[in-house]
Amino acid sequence: MKCPRCQHENESAANFCEECDTPLAQLCTGCDRLLSATAKFCPECAHPTGLSPAVRLTRRFESPEQYTPQAPRRENPHVQERARR
Repeated sequence: MKCPRCQHENESAANFCEECDTPLAQLCTGCDRLLSATAKFCPECAHPTGLSPAVRLTRRFESPEQYTPQAPRRENPHVQERARR
């Protein structure tokens, strides 16, 4: 079995890569079926394995203001003078 990470050829019964220690087989968390190392979904129950990007159900940020750092505001003396007039 070829390692999906380093492409090393391992024995067919190997659970981990001999070269980089990457798991070569995994169990489905939905039905406990043995999956290949590159499976994105279980062929038995279609449960995602976690290798594919997860679909986000919520937004990470609602707006750019939530994650854009704000510089401290400095009062402009000219603006203050105009406001007094």
